Amino acid sequence: MFKKSKSKNNNDDIKQIICIKWGTKYGADYANKLYGMVSRNITPPFRFVCFTDDTTDVRPEIECQELPPLDVTMPTNTLGKWPKSRLWGEKLGDLTGTVLFVDLDVIIVDSLDPFFEYGEPDDVILSYNPSNPLERLGQTSCFRFQVGSLVSLQEKFKADPQGIADKYRFEQRFVTRNAPGGVKLFPKKWVAHFRRKCRQPFPFNYIKEPKIPKGARIVIFPGDLYPTHAIEGRYNKNAANNAKDHLKRLTEPKNLKRPLRHLRHFILPVGWIEKYWKE
Repeated sequence: MFKKSKSKNNNDDIKQIICIKWGTKYGADYANKLYGMVSRNITPPFRFVCFTDDTTDVRPEIECQELPPLDVTMPTNTLGKWPKSRLWGEKLGDLTGTVLFVDLDVIIVDSLDPFFEYGEPDDVILSYNPSNPLERLGQTSCFRFQVGSLVSLQEKFKADPQGIADKYRFEQRFVTRNAPGGVKLFPKKWVAHFRRKCRQPFPFNYIKEPKIPKGARIVIFPGDLYPTHAIEGRYNKNAANNAKDHLKRLTEPKNLKRPLRHLRHFILPVGWIEKYWKE
């Protein structure tokens, strides 16, 4: 059972979902599909705000606002998504109160309402990150916070963006370690890491498609595997989309060094993604 939060202000009566889209990596279709999934999996009223530098072809139901200003040179040669630091400022467009951030490339498979009911209004709550089980690490593919509560993070980052990125590597580690008052984590089952929780173990990955774990509400796609790849049955953009071609690549030098790893890195086409991932 989870603890329902107490409403802090009138804005908390409206569920506020935000996303951020910059550059050309994700097109408007990602924002449009995310809105569609949110609208089908939330109890109104709600707002859906996309902070972006390009509103072309974004569906009219989405509130597009300018990227929050942040006058820094973003880190290079790092794995983290550091432009998310724009969200940590004192102001966030015209929003106030509680916001739930969701990455553009997630799949929503169940109600989002519990994400607004869990914990206390002032809590910074991240998703559980299974990549480092010995480290209490949050995941920022889906996280909740109060607008303006992460200003100290932004100030630290602004003082030395590259140094912070080099030290922490991922923005979620920086948030986990430095959020004022610490962070809480949503229940582990709510946010499922596709590669770690959905795909089948070897050798069943060759005969069964990846599954939706019991209790999952959101499926996330960290790394270089996107929903479009999973639909095609590709482990990443360069992977084979059928078992025959995948097994042929086992003879490549890099795969001969770690054959089991290569055999594990195969998935069948994932039909249920298209069921959920649509406008």
